[in-house]
Amino acid sequence: MKLEVKNISKKFKNVFAVKDVSFDIPKNKTLGLLGPNGCGKTTSIGMMLGLIEPSNGNIFYDNKNINGKNKNHLLSQINFASPYIELPKKLTVRQNLEVYGRLYGVLNLNHRVLEISEDLNLNSFLNKKTGELSSGQKNRVSLAKSLINKPQVLFLDEPTSSLDPDIGDFVRNYIEDYKSKNNLTILLASHNMNEVERLCDQIIMMKTLPSRKLPFIF
Repeated sequence: MKLEVKNISKKFKNVFAVKDVSFDIPKNKTLGLLGPNGCGKTTSIGMMLGLIEPSNGNIFYDNKNINGKNKNHLLSQINFASPYIELPKKLTVRQNLEVYGRLYGVLNLNHRVLEISEDLNLNSFLNKKTGELSSGQKNRVSLAKSLINKPQVLFLDEPTSSLDPDIGDFVRNYIEDYKSKNNLTILLASHNMNEVERLCDQIIMMKTLPSRKLPFIF
């Protein structure tokens, strides 16, 4: 699925969090989104996920507007992972995956949970409460959640944050392999330049203009 972002802006009261951002990601490509804290990356991703409506501009998935009549259908085909957004702590890993799988209407859910757990080496703590996991384990569970519905577009925010080098490399290998097998389109926000260079086909940088406090892409 192709993602097109056309001149999106988001204004909160009299302040622009994002202004005139445009780019596109072809199907089965990975775009790296870089920039300092406060430049508008999170707000931009929120708009692409349909959580925040742009003040101006449009976002299209295969030429269909995310804020149009096709919104629910499009949302079923995208997903998001971030180690900074915690899953319900009192649910086990299995329960979390089952809940999100039901929300996405995943067919053969039990099989899908077992499949993604095997792929990401979650089996040893599948029945453990998510709040009791290490940060690295939570990170992999978040990635599993983001793939439970076999999305066509995936948003990844610092996917290897808090992971040991060997586990981080395992996750990067998995993302590369999964993408190639499933024609997955990815937007990756990361501060790890080696990771961005390895995983991304193209890179854009968002920067805050000190004098006007407006993010832009160059």
